[in-house]
Amino acid sequence: MKPHAGYQLGDLAAQLWAGDGVRCLAEMAPGSIDLVVTSPPYFVGKEYDTSTSIIDFCTEVRRAIPAVRHVLRPGGSICFQVGNHVQKGSLTPLDALIVHEMMRESEFVLRNRIIWTFGHGSHAIKRFSGRHETILWYTKGNNYTFDLDAARVRQRYPGKRHYKGPKKGTWSGNPLGKNPGDVWDVGEIWDIPNVKANHIEKTDHPCQFPAALVRRLVVALCPEGGVVADPYMGSGTTAVAALLEGRSFAGAEMDPNYLSIAEERLSALVEGRLRTREDVPIRLPRDGEAVSQRPPHFR
Repeated sequence: MKPHAGYQLGDLAAQLWAGDGVRCLAEMAPGSIDLVVTSPPYFVGKEYDTSTSIIDFCTEVRRAIPAVRHVLRPGGSICFQVGNHVQKGSLTPLDALIVHEMMRESEFVLRNRIIWTFGHGSHAIKRFSGRHETILWYTKGNNYTFDLDAARVRQRYPGKRHYKGPKKGTWSGNPLGKNPGDVWDVGEIWDIPNVKANHIEKTDHPCQFPAALVRRLVVALCPEGGVVADPYMGSGTTAVAALLEGRSFAGAEMDPNYLSIAEERLSALVEGRLRTREDVPIRLPRDGEAVSQRPPHFR
């Protein structure tokens, strides 16, 4: 396959392919990618779905795994972002029952099952409304990249000290911030809402995830100057996140409309006119509230 389009941002490059992303990965040089972040279509009735069958989803994931294994360097990571399949009121958690059962057959090691929660989505009337999706983070081997400091979030009580024991009087939290954990909450940790009508990143893609979600994965799991890939690129969010965080990108999309959206977003990024929503801590002290104060050396 020949690249459809290329973009340059300083020393960083983004290569886009039109067509089958799994085939694209399979034709790349072995070990040429540091991180794959992707969300395979999971047949939820959107216009780009070709089926509503879980069997078809299984077939696609099983087809993708060898290509991902081929293209990842030793120690590289793959992050699958998936939701639930709901049909006639019956729910199937695709991450645990489908993706992981296939990945455990390979050499990949599951490091985290990350829960991304958000406050808005489709409203259910015969069950509780779904307000989370899942990211399964696997590594190819045990000597993998993980930069926790790059992904830390603000301490809730940054000036708190140990009040007893051998550490009495010393800071109880890390000055660089705390580990975000495996539940990425829109309420208490970082504001990472899903992309709906009023989101500044909204495009015509119906299942677009926010750049902030991918940026956290990129800074933690891909070395600076490394390469990120997405074989189901959609509107190009993974590409945007990679370039914003100083990594190059390679990806593919079969739908020409979504490919055009991705190209426009990358053009806007290169020209300095792309708007993205930044992550901000939304729980700040109110005036007069008695809370610990942040020391100057804390981020």
